[in-house]
Amino acid sequence: MAKTKLKKQPNTIDFEGQLIVLGCGTSVGVPAIGCGCEVCNGGHPRNQRSRCSVILGLPEGNLLIDTSPDLRTQLTREGIGIAHMIAYTHEHTDHIMGFDDLRLMQFYLGHAIPAWCNAETKERIQEAFSYAFQNAEQTHAGAVPAVELLDIEGPFEALGETITPIPLNHGPRFDVLGFRIGNIAYCTDVKLIPESSKPLLQGLDVLILSALRPTPHPTHMSIDEAIAASRELGAKKTYFTHCSCHVDYEKTMAELPPTFEVAYDGLRIPLS
Repeated sequence: MAKTKLKKQPNTIDFEGQLIVLGCGTSVGVPAIGCGCEVCNGGHPRNQRSRCSVILGLPEGNLLIDTSPDLRTQLTREGIGIAHMIAYTHEHTDHIMGFDDLRLMQFYLGHAIPAWCNAETKERIQEAFSYAFQNAEQTHAGAVPAVELLDIEGPFEALGETITPIPLNHGPRFDVLGFRIGNIAYCTDVKLIPESSKPLLQGLDVLILSALRPTPHPTHMSIDEAIAASRELGAKKTYFTHCSCHVDYEKTMAELPPTFEVAYDGLRIPLS
């Protein structure tokens, strides 16, 4: 794929050299529907967590990781008018169901938006959004998302950077992908980091790692498990994402060791 400097849209902030956390919440978001806990009802702005996604300002455009169900709200909240490319971690609902919000991107780009994913995610997207992949004549331009699904088979070039996929375990019977860009890595929905993947996560300046809650869970790391994993990898700085309402921002921050923080929606991290 040719590396072409893409024209920025007038309604798009320039955040080249930064990663923006669009959402850092668990699959039901925080506040959770019907929950009466202090975190859900306290109104603290950093306990307001939409579903997980990040976007990176790379040399040739904006790389969006996952299309959460909250995508429209996330992009408009941050003043981001366009994504030039997408990479998917996996096919779970909270990571793909904002797919239809990509319909406007074709007008800004002038072509289908490229989206990198593994075979399972590709199949699920084509099934869930079958209307976008049919050859039927459309009633009007932009009626369906124009997306080109690209297979992840190893490191790939995206918008002037090399993206390294990191195989991870989301529980005992399900695999997901993390992504490394330079010395920063994004690893959500993780229960276990396979031994074969640990060398790919060495020498990180920043690790964004899921930590669902203080207590153990069968398919997600707890806070203590995430701390141990980060220390084993030797990451200089670690931010926790995919957090539930069992993680109170202020209380957890007061208890975390140095170099560990809870991420929040809108957090900006420099890409070193």
